[in-house]
Amino acid sequence: MPPIPPHDLLLAYDFPPIGGGISRWMEEIARGYPTDSLVVSTGTLPNTAAGDASFPNRVDRVDVPSGRLRTAPGLLRWAQRATRLARDPAARFAWCGNIRPAAFPAKWAKERTRLPYGIMVYGGDLLSLSDKLSRSRLKRRIYRPILAEAAVFVAISEWTAGRCRELLRGIGLPDEGRVRIVPLGTDPERFRPDRDAGAAFRARRGLPDGKWMLTVARLVPHKGIDTTIQLLAGLAATQPELRYLVVGRGPQESALRELADSLGVADRVHFLTDVDDAELPAAYASANYYLGLSREDGLDAEGFGISLVEAAAAGLPVIGGRSGGVADAVADGETGMLVDPHDPQQAADAVHHLLNDPALAARLGEAGRARVLRGFTWPRVVGDLRAIAAELGRP
Repeated sequence: MPPIPPHDLLLAYDFPPIGGGISRWMEEIARGYPTDSLVVSTGTLPNTAAGDASFPNRVDRVDVPSGRLRTAPGLLRWAQRATRLARDPAARFAWCGNIRPAAFPAKWAKERTRLPYGIMVYGGDLLSLSDKLSRSRLKRRIYRPILAEAAVFVAISEWTAGRCRELLRGIGLPDEGRVRIVPLGTDPERFRPDRDAGAAFRARRGLPDGKWMLTVARLVPHKGIDTTIQLLAGLAATQPELRYLVVGRGPQESALRELADSLGVADRVHFLTDVDDAELPAAYASANYYLGLSREDGLDAEGFGISLVEAAAAGLPVIGGRSGGVADAVADGETGMLVDPHDPQQAADAVHHLLNDPALAARLGEAGRARVLRGFTWPRVVGDLRAIAAELGRP
């Protein structure tokens, strides 16, 4: 393969066709970097050749199944491959899609090639790592040099940046300006107000008429879907047309269905676990309000919330939980409302307010889309990353 021009590396544990928010971010980086200005290093998965060929930048898959990159043999193979990629004189900077495992091969490569690296951090990862480091001297010895050698930490929100600084201080590593904030974005061409597409989606999915709340999320406790079901039950008597669409899958599905049934609103809560990326914009367009009542739950938290800006791009007023990095994604009083995610009544009051003031709901939705267009887009995110890499990378 002929050499490529000056470029950055992206070491990604989560990468398509793997799903999830981190994988989506990695995909947008791989698509957003100019052609031949990035090399993605990731693990192998079946039937990826066609998908990899669709990227404008090279996807270099280590001969290790993706799920085994965290193992000691997998890390060694990845580190060796990353080092070979880093030896290319045209390689400028390495991005790590997460701390573990991607920062391990990046540190190995830096020791041998002096290629600087930066680490992307999210929130729950920092809470989990802080807990481990507080309880294990061995883990502090392992992780401290990896974190110490990073040129930069890219946090997806103000809250995430704060957690990152706390972690560094906790192991005696002052951040020294190494923590930068790069809020995430979306594609406002894909996610946009489209009543016709929304109506077609409801018809196709057999969803009845009504006022629809929507949540797009993995079905896990910290997403706060149970709180929205509770508020729906509280409003059932006065808002007979109000319904709730949940798009996603996860281990809490059975418990959430049982909750809806026990509260007498099972007929108003609709779970769709098979909505793919192509159909997702129409799912947003089918709703009237977006509910993202995420909360801190043990070591889980919302670092930003891509679905919140996707909903804003679709013109939906957003009611978000005042928790984690949600405040970076939802401008309280401008694009939506922030409420206590542990208080169903406070969230119910916000929904009731929007139901009774459609002009306010419309203003919030319009302002949300305008805010996305001003700066919460993937090209802005990629531009921020490229500027940091140019500043800190090899000349």
